[in-house]
Amino acid sequence: MEETKLIELAKSGDRQALASLVKNNEQTVFNFSFKICRDRDKAEHIMQETFYSMIKNLHQFDGHSKLSTWLYRIVSNHCLMMARKDKSKSFVSIDNDDELYEDRYTADWSTIPNQNIENDELKKILDDSINKLSPEYRIVFLLRDVEGLSTEETAKLAELSVPAVKSRLHRARAFLRKELNKAFSR
Repeated sequence: MEETKLIELAKSGDRQALASLVKNNEQTVFNFSFKICRDRDKAEHIMQETFYSMIKNLHQFDGHSKLSTWLYRIVSNHCLMMARKDKSKSFVSIDNDDELYEDRYTADWSTIPNQNIENDELKKILDDSINKLSPEYRIVFLLRDVEGLSTEETAKLAELSVPAVKSRLHRARAFLRKELNKAFSR
């Protein structure tokens, strides 16, 4: 059944339509929350909170975007709330880091011997580097560069201005580039 029809049925109280919406979006919500939280248990918790929020607030969904886009916003909000509560986790501050734009780190990419090793190593370094980003930067980076949303869609979902999204994305990319170059110049 078409998503808009399922949404209308769910809004009118149809539990089967609501269950279908959850099932259709379950993997997307879990994957996105896992990318942000980097922890399976937290991602499962966020997924539950997201669907609880969806069920509770579905009447507010206006249909001007896809349901998954609306769910990205809910996931983002829950992840940010969880990160703010978790005082034990510290993130790298990149808000005023002018070193991000210096070219002191230049890796020699020609010395990487094996593509499989390179891919595994690059994935680990990139995952570790993304994990160092605060959730505010991580969400913008993931929405734009991983999920492929436009700057405008990202701004709407993250409840930021377009210039703020561009700034955060630029800083996140610069930080990740610096981390990758530092790792491969060793």
